[in-house]
Amino acid sequence: MAYTTINKSTDYFNTITYTGNGTGSTARTVGFDPDWIWVKNRGATDSHYLMDKVRGLDWNIETDTNAAQVRDYLISGTTSTGWTSSNSGEINANNGTFAAWNWKANGAGSANTDGDINSTVSVNQTAGFSIVKYTGNGSNDQRVGHGLGARPVCWFIKRLGSADDWIVYHQGLATNWYDDTYLYLNSTNAKMGAVNTGTGNPTSSVFYIGNSDKTGKSGDDYIAYVFAEKQGYSKFGSYTGNGNADGTFIYTGFKPAFVIVKRSSDTQSWVLWDNKRDGYNQTNPSLTPNENGAEETRSVDFLSNGFKQRQNNTATNGSGSTYIYIAFASAPLVGTNNIPATAR
Repeated sequence: MAYTTINKSTDYFNTITYTGNGTGSTARTVGFDPDWIWVKNRGATDSHYLMDKVRGLDWNIETDTNAAQVRDYLISGTTSTGWTSSNSGEINANNGTFAAWNWKANGAGSANTDGDINSTVSVNQTAGFSIVKYTGNGSNDQRVGHGLGARPVCWFIKRLGSADDWIVYHQGLATNWYDDTYLYLNSTNAKMGAVNTGTGNPTSSVFYIGNSDKTGKSGDDYIAYVFAEKQGYSKFGSYTGNGNADGTFIYTGFKPAFVIVKRSSDTQSWVLWDNKRDGYNQTNPSLTPNENGAEETRSVDFLSNGFKQRQNNTATNGSGSTYIYIAFASAPLVGTNNIPATAR
């Protein structure tokens, strides 16, 4: 009955919450040495800050803007069990309440020559996650190596040196979702297409980019966060809302720890929940990756095998609307020990 090869999801993804102290070199315990760190002051109007080891932890980019990356030195380093924050108010304001989402890849990365464009790749094939940095060449339909050894089903791309929108590809967007069908992470826009951001079916070794400034301008650097789906650990799908407090149930095959939802059929914000900011059902506090605002209330249940919407909210459960989601596990529905997960 083993349902997954990952019994302990927190070896690869974990959410932490903490209260800032306004002083430097403060250790934050994650449970592993993280390679991608996403931090938000959940109680204040402040941006979502993303750092990774491929670009260097001293550089950050924001999900809620199209701004170029900035060298702010928000994180001074990592350890075998977590990371160390600076005294910067963005991630360590005194008495500020923060959430941080952490993923495990494989350090600063290594050279990958699988595609038309060489890349630097930090990859964790077990967890289906890679961080990819590359330089555009201005040509359309260029292949970039990702190192996953499995076909990716979702990836985010951000131009680093200049202001430009985040591009998000996701298998829940269309039948041929990789054929110029995408979303902006920093925007409320519905799904879009046909702007030369890349076509071509991704493979176990490469994904495609276009010659748009957003994904492949000649000489410009880009970062991509790339995901393959792993049974019992991660799920990238879509669902239809029912506009009811007894909302749509979405089966993932695991007990969720982290869920992002976006209405893809129309204009609406992205919505993010996790299992640490509120430890019981209904899970109310949500954050909005495309906005810098503090937490809002949008109700959802995290169950042993998926999540269920508990509110008539157009951002998450509008009647007849289509949504995509990204989910990572707290625990598999059934692991190799054959012990089922429980709801909370």
